[in-house]
Amino acid sequence: MILPVGTEDFGRVIIRKLDFVDKSLFIKELFDDKGTDVAVFTRSRRFGKTLNLSMLHYFLAENVNGKQTKGLFDRLNIAKFGDEYMRHQGKYPVVSVTFKDIKESDYQSAFEDLSKLMSRVYHSHKDLLESPQLTSDQKKIFKSIMAEKASKSSIKSSLLDLTHYIYLHYGVKPWLLIDEYDTPIQTGYMNGYYKKIIGLMRGIFGVALKTNDYIEKAVITGILRVAKESLFSGVNNLKVYSILNSKYSEHFGFTENEIDEILKKAQLSNKAKEIKEWYNGYKIGETVIYNPWSIVNCVDEKGITVPYWVNTSDNQLIKDLLKKSPLSFKKEFEEIVNGGFVEEFIDENLVFEYLNNDPSSVWSLLLMSGYLKPLSIRQTYQGIYAKLAIPNKEVGNLYRQIVEQWLSNGYGLKWYNEFLESLLTGKVEEFKNHLEKVITQITSYHDFAKEPEAFYQGLMLGFTVSLSGSGTYEIKSNRESGLGRFDIMLIPKDINKIGIVIELKVKEKNETLEQSARKGLEQIDERRYTEDFKELGIKKSLKLGIGFSGKKFALIAEREDF
Repeated sequence: MILPVGTEDFGRVIIRKLDFVDKSLFIKELFDDKGTDVAVFTRSRRFGKTLNLSMLHYFLAENVNGKQTKGLFDRLNIAKFGDEYMRHQGKYPVVSVTFKDIKESDYQSAFEDLSKLMSRVYHSHKDLLESPQLTSDQKKIFKSIMAEKASKSSIKSSLLDLTHYIYLHYGVKPWLLIDEYDTPIQTGYMNGYYKKIIGLMRGIFGVALKTNDYIEKAVITGILRVAKESLFSGVNNLKVYSILNSKYSEHFGFTENEIDEILKKAQLSNKAKEIKEWYNGYKIGETVIYNPWSIVNCVDEKGITVPYWVNTSDNQLIKDLLKKSPLSFKKEFEEIVNGGFVEEFIDENLVFEYLNNDPSSVWSLLLMSGYLKPLSIRQTYQGIYAKLAIPNKEVGNLYRQIVEQWLSNGYGLKWYNEFLESLLTGKVEEFKNHLEKVITQITSYHDFAKEPEAFYQGLMLGFTVSLSGSGTYEIKSNRESGLGRFDIMLIPKDINKIGIVIELKVKEKNETLEQSARKGLEQIDERRYTEDFKELGIKKSLKLGIGFSGKKFALIAEREDF
């Protein structure tokens, strides 16, 4: 079985006779969706958006990049529905543009790349320069865009103008296909020129989509649903289909039946359980969806289960958001990495400006970009609430790496493993030295400035994510035990290993750090936190009280044998 690994050109897939998961009914559904002039599809990275747009392009146009499209769809599912749909094949001019490569570190470079992009799009329609239907002024603008000498105003109106020119020449309204519309916006946010780029992109999309009488239909894809007010202001004929919508749910990513068929053809059915644990877990509407990029790569590697999808991006935005998140967020996130779930308000209309100040925006971003899955959705008068969880092992491993890299910043994974091992083996002085290095040398003042507890909660989160997926420890945090609540408990699956309880205490006024630490230790004893260990047959425990104030801390330990 030869699946298209990294191939996003539909024509190449069909011509090379690669194994293809037939998504051609996406086209049927678009034609059935007669009430929508502008359809926006938001899905995670590598979930088939580009290949679907390429497929649509080949269906609509008579030729694509010099390749005749006639006959390419004769054996696909859409052909089974007859002339009602197949009569449209090859009958439309198409304007196709992708913003996936607009990833510059400054606004001027991004604008120059946009100018080059529009030049390439216009070059693909350069035959229009011979059209008697275009005026000399229109041809002058056309040539300036091709020559990358157009003004900002001309760039903003470039897509509207091109659809107009095409309609004038052919007398047929073109389809407008836009891929990865939000890439320049996310890049602008990451590099500090968000307001400038959002203004430019608002101009391009607003002009091209707002009551454009020259397009038959516009189909747009991206990862995030950027707020209409930020980008599509005034575009009233627009419909967004996100992962929370059931419509079009089967057309992006692989369904359960498609996965079973793929694994059967690849003779990997015996590994189905493991593969599904690694790459399933997504849900669009009521449809369970598998990550197509990971599945294709896993099949290509004969069933080897390693992270494929999470390694296609540097995940820097996710890393920054998790590191800078407030204490309340870290506590809830800890629940998720322990295999639980949280219920959060989800705002589908993401406004990047609010990411650092609004936890609901962060939860929404993690959900929409594929780093969390919705277990269930609840509609309220306020909006949507979703129960969120980690989708699969692949993403769970990514979170583990992010937290470990944060805590070992500059010292490497080997050092972090030694840090963790010193705790698990009860080497208190060694653990204390490692902890001091983390606090004094790795973290900055800003980690403590607003919520000093947030760093220590993050530290506990580090222990949690590193051990929860290993199968060797059960992690409990802020849970009931004995007569009270503890901060973190590490319960070994091997009863001969040490059970560990850690109680954190913020230093109060007129109290020494040692007194704070001692208070934590006393709380462990008074509330009998180690009762869980006794019931499980664990033979020894380590109790740690940690008192802290900013970057200073004191640690007091006691061992107990049962």
